[in-house]
Amino acid sequence: MSILGLKKKQPKTFKVKVITMDAEMEFSCEVKWKGKDLFDLVCRTVGLRETWFFGLRYTVKDTYAWLKPDKRVLDQEVPKDSPITFHFLAKFFPEKVEEELVQEITQHLFFLQVKKQILDEEIFCSPEASVLLASYAVQAKYGDYDPNFHKPGFLAQDELLPKTVLMQYQMTADMWEEKISAWYAEHRGIARDEAEMEYLKIAQDLEMYGVSYYDITQNKRDTDLLLGVDAQGLHIYSPNSKLSPNKSFPWSGIRNISYSEKEFTIKPLDKKKDVFKFYSSQLRVNKLILQLCIGNHDLFMRRRKVDSIEVQQMKAQAKEEKARKKMERQILAREKQMREEAERAKEEMERRLFQLQDEARLANEALLRSEETADLLAEKAQIAEEEAKLLAHKAAEAEQERQRLEVNAMKTKEEKRLMEQKMREAEQLAVKLVEQSERRLKEADHLKQDLSEAKDAERRAKQKLLEITKTTYPLIAAYSAPAAAAAPPAAAPPEADSAYEASSSSRLDFKDSDMKRLSMEIERERLEYMEKSKHLQDQLKELKSEIESLKLEEQQQQQASAKYTLHDGRAYVPEAPYIPHANRNSAYASPLAYFDEV
Repeated sequence: MSILGLKKKQPKTFKVKVITMDAEMEFSCEVKWKGKDLFDLVCRTVGLRETWFFGLRYTVKDTYAWLKPDKRVLDQEVPKDSPITFHFLAKFFPEKVEEELVQEITQHLFFLQVKKQILDEEIFCSPEASVLLASYAVQAKYGDYDPNFHKPGFLAQDELLPKTVLMQYQMTADMWEEKISAWYAEHRGIARDEAEMEYLKIAQDLEMYGVSYYDITQNKRDTDLLLGVDAQGLHIYSPNSKLSPNKSFPWSGIRNISYSEKEFTIKPLDKKKDVFKFYSSQLRVNKLILQLCIGNHDLFMRRRKVDSIEVQQMKAQAKEEKARKKMERQILAREKQMREEAERAKEEMERRLFQLQDEARLANEALLRSEETADLLAEKAQIAEEEAKLLAHKAAEAEQERQRLEVNAMKTKEEKRLMEQKMREAEQLAVKLVEQSERRLKEADHLKQDLSEAKDAERRAKQKLLEITKTTYPLIAAYSAPAAAAAPPAAAPPEADSAYEASSSSRLDFKDSDMKRLSMEIERERLEYMEKSKHLQDQLKELKSEIESLKLEEQQQQQASAKYTLHDGRAYVPEAPYIPHANRNSAYASPLAYFDEV
């Protein structure tokens, strides 16, 4: 028996990969497993108890099919790949998500699937509703909005809006993010499961929510139509309009649905209404339509019955779980609020501490500045005191200088008066000298005239003497001729001739001596006048130099006096009065000019 046991072949297995909306799982399945065995394994792994909404979908050629629970997996038309890929998806949708979805995992899976259908545009959504749904999706993913953490651009990597909505408006990604963030900020305090439930509550009101569409024809003339199957019933659409059905058959008004090969028959509960028939060309699609119709009708009838014990227990547990989570959230929110308050208090205390430290630092700096200011003021006070003493000393010196200058000024005034007196005397003397000079010149002119007249008289006298001599000499000769005839003429004695000549020369010498004497007197007077004029010029030059030195001393004394003049106990230098250049030293200009002229 043991040898036979060892030789017994091990059961064959096959690999399966199951893809949920947020995870991928691989399983090793036995060959004999049915679809229900694999489905239950996936549900246990995920932790799902509301299994009636879901199924395992696989792809067959150009369409898809759902794994049948009562048939072996490998006996169905599943792909022959290894591992075989299945998608764990919601097959049926609830009428009211808030009442029917009990487990949080069920809500989460529905939220992910509906969100993907909206982003893939399998469910039409308006731009306004898309932005609102995106804000709830962000709240479910990131929690409460925090402007310090959620900086601009934090949604750049998230796909939140359908492409048609993005292309419909000329808006940048930052502008869309700003609109979504504005709604997102208003969802503060909403937990993840609550945000997902709000998302599903808005999505279930969309026209294409939970509807599976299939191509059909109404008759053999191939009038193209669309069949929609959802939780409410069956709907007939035009090919170009999936939003508004042309005809609807609610589950409550359908008595029977049947199909034979390609023909479907919908019999209304009201026998007065006509039976509706439609055709589908693909047998695989017909089976799928029938499965969806049966499953949605069963759920429709189940919703209108009392919940089973299992569902009641699930709802009770879910209610307790929600109450517990709510309490935990409240406790967490309270603790979070207390922590935030503590953090705010800490921040306030730290801010206050920093403020006090800053105030202490500023106070220390102010104290140091005050001490430095006090030292500086003390130093300035000492310097001011020394300056005051120096100013007092300078004031005393200035007072002494002022007194000295006053004495000097008085002396200068006296000297000036004496100088002016000397100047007046010099002017008078110069006037006298000028008058004497003029008088002397006149006398010299008179003397020159008298001299010329004397010379003219002398010349005339000499002329007359010569004339007389010439006239008297023939007479003498004539008178002496008879006598000579009577007596022999005797020669004239030389003494007589010499006497005559002497007398004539004496007369001439007399006139010459007078002229020489007069010329000598005139020359002497001219020399005396020149000496006096030279002496007077020397005196005038000395007087002029004295006046210049006195003027210089007076200016220096005036500057010194102006420099040390006291005003309110302080020394200042008054502004010198403006004296035009042409009028400076006018007091001394006229006499000196006069002396220069002289």
